[in-house]
Amino acid sequence: MDSLVRASLAFRRLVRAGSGFAVTCGLAAYVVLGGATAPITALTVVLGLLWAVLLGKRLRAKLRLTGDAPFLLDFELGALLAVGLDAMLLRYDGTLSGRFSPAIFVLVALVASFGRPAPGLAVVGWVVGLDALIRWKTLGEPSLEALVTQAGFACAFAMLNLALLRAEVARIRVTARARVEREIERLREDARSYRLLGAGEASGSAKKEDAEERLARSSVEEIHQSVHYALELLRRCLDLHTAVLLWRNDAGTHLRISELSTGSDEIHDAPFSIGDGVLAAVIAKKEAVLLENLRPSYKVPYYAGACPVRALAAIPVVEDGVVRGVLALDRVDNRPFTPHEHELAAQAARYCLRAIQNERVFVQLERAKVEQGKLYRAAQALGAALSEKDVLEAGVRAAREIASFDLAAVTIFDEATRTHEVCAAQSEGGEIDDLVGQRFKHNAGLVSMVVTNKFPLPYKGELDTAHQVVLTKRLPWPNLPSLLVLPLMHHDRPLGTLILGARRRHAFGDTVRPTLEVLASHLAVSLSNARMVHKLETMATTDGLTGLFNKRAMLDAAAQKVAAAKRFGRPLSVLVTDIDFFKKVNDTYGHDVGDVVIKGLGDILKRQKRTTDVVARFGGEEFVILCEQTDEQGAHQLAERIREELGKTVFHSTNGSLTVTCSVGAATFPAAGATWDELFKSADEALYVSKRTGRNRTTVWSPSSVARIKAG
Repeated sequence: MDSLVRASLAFRRLVRAGSGFAVTCGLAAYVVLGGATAPITALTVVLGLLWAVLLGKRLRAKLRLTGDAPFLLDFELGALLAVGLDAMLLRYDGTLSGRFSPAIFVLVALVASFGRPAPGLAVVGWVVGLDALIRWKTLGEPSLEALVTQAGFACAFAMLNLALLRAEVARIRVTARARVEREIERLREDARSYRLLGAGEASGSAKKEDAEERLARSSVEEIHQSVHYALELLRRCLDLHTAVLLWRNDAGTHLRISELSTGSDEIHDAPFSIGDGVLAAVIAKKEAVLLENLRPSYKVPYYAGACPVRALAAIPVVEDGVVRGVLALDRVDNRPFTPHEHELAAQAARYCLRAIQNERVFVQLERAKVEQGKLYRAAQALGAALSEKDVLEAGVRAAREIASFDLAAVTIFDEATRTHEVCAAQSEGGEIDDLVGQRFKHNAGLVSMVVTNKFPLPYKGELDTAHQVVLTKRLPWPNLPSLLVLPLMHHDRPLGTLILGARRRHAFGDTVRPTLEVLASHLAVSLSNARMVHKLETMATTDGLTGLFNKRAMLDAAAQKVAAAKRFGRPLSVLVTDIDFFKKVNDTYGHDVGDVVIKGLGDILKRQKRTTDVVARFGGEEFVILCEQTDEQGAHQLAERIREELGKTVFHSTNGSLTVTCSVGAATFPAAGATWDELFKSADEALYVSKRTGRNRTTVWSPSSVARIKAG
């Protein structure tokens, strides 16, 4: 039934998609069979309206699309236009070679211009085919010469228009892209000149529109608007020819126009050296220069040709004792600047500097807000992580939000053994995945130096592979230009390091480095807390003497194992063992030797158990073993191996050597009980039987054996 429904739906989609093409073919057949040259009838009017409606629907669908149109839509549009055009040529010219016949070439050019190449070529084929059918069927022109000529011109028009239009579109795109890139670079240069961005940053980022660039761009625009307002006001109030703010580049070698208000068409927009022309004295002396009686031969660098002005005032824009820029005002008439005008210009220069400083403070505040948000989210993620693995993953994720890097690793330092271990590593290509678990001694590498000095390295975040080793020579680090090794400090004690590497240069500049250092401190605290939580969990579930589970942990595991045995119908055995005459051992050799004996039995149980078995010390000299998928025979064999190995073990003490034995009781689910309490009680009864019948033996619970001992 489902296949029938799917087939029906597919057929309906096919009919809906092909209905327009079918109608187009019908209209073409009507034209070929002479409908366009016959007298106008009701059928002719109906078919004409049908053609207009279908063409309108296809045009509307085409105009609503934002991307490329489907092949069938473009083809139907071209085919409908060709049918309508041929019909009109036949109606008014009576032939396809009349005075209006070049219109077919215009149609082909339009289709090739506004459609993709594939449907455009298909429409050309449709036009040629329809032309051939009309000449042969309707007009009775068997000659191929006219058809070949018409087809050749149609193909030529389509191909030439397609090639030329595509080439022009490509040229416009390249030009527009270059213009946009130049504008972006200019904005970046302005941001660096105004010290809104650090030198070398923002241009190497792989992202086109990151938050840092957007913030800098908006600040640059705010500065330009404020400065332009001040310059326009000066020009209008002081009757100036040009008011321009020239700003030094980041290297301090050139001046260029930052903003201007002018009535001249001869402005030279290219950067010029700070030693060029009449403005050099302003930079050198850090004082205002007022000039008059300027001649055309004088060089005013921001004009392209001869000097067009006669009076000029240049005021330095000084910040922290350094000339950051020059405010230049000039007039065409030889009217010197008065002291009052000079003071207005100086105030305007200070206003421009304040606008830049205000935006700089705003950018710093915005950046600080963003960084605080990142650290807040990092603190939340690190606080929610309880295990060491989760802490390391959360730390690397948080670091990736702060800085862009390709490799990350975390090392842990063991002060007792003076060794480092790589406990986590992340990389896109898996270059450092095999480093996890590797240990190396404290050496002269960057990781060891960071742990020793408690300070991030390398100093500039750049790796020099010729002279620097990250981990050790035995464990080479990928050759990446950017590297930062951060110490993980907790209470002034180094826990390890966070290593970040990037393929792009200057990835760990001054804007991200302090935030990464704070993150490393958070990571160290969370890592220490995770270790403490793990230690507390271990203390809560582990016996301190033997390292085995304690009674509480065994009861939790037993509930899960019994539930699984019930669900899947698998056997489950419980072994309870007890050291024989253990009180005599304590009384004769002391409790210290008794602890050694207990620990020795615990080691034997660790060696004999399988991975899926659970072993716990229940208290005193009593131990419990829980064995999955083990029947009575398997439980008996395991108990005998434990008993025999303990009997062969020799313990040494100051009072001489000694050996001990143990008794074991075993019970199996479901014969000995359907719950943990019943199973343990049965195993304990079997242990009692072993004790009563001579010790140093194993008893597997059965109703008869327990009943016999109780009766005896």
